[in-house]
Amino acid sequence: MDRHDEHSAHEEHPEDDGYTGSATLVIGEQEIDVRVTLRGHFQPIDGYYRWYGRIDADPVVSEAVGGRKTKATLRTPGAEAEGELSDPDPWDRYRIMGTSRPPFVVQTTLDHADI
Repeated sequence: MDRHDEHSAHEEHPEDDGYTGSATLVIGEQEIDVRVTLRGHFQPIDGYYRWYGRIDADPVVSEAVGGRKTKATLRTPGAEAEGELSDPDPWDRYRIMGTSRPPFVVQTTLDHADI
């Protein structure tokens, strides 16, 4: 990948937000401590915030979900949100995604002085 391709790929969603760390996955009445990697971005075409990510492989999650699409709530230290788990990847990591308010804190100002 040359520098132009790398720069273009990074600019695809320059306002991406995210979270990596501990979370609680709630499926029905069951609460499961998990580790997640999440990202998200505002989609200006339809006006929605889309968030998505992976849950680290966990046998308790695999047993609870059983390889099916499943509605769930994901809680992080900053927020919680409703989402949907989809099929696991070859490493048994489930993808989770949602629309609108994400389960992590999102920068809401344009002030980049903190960065």
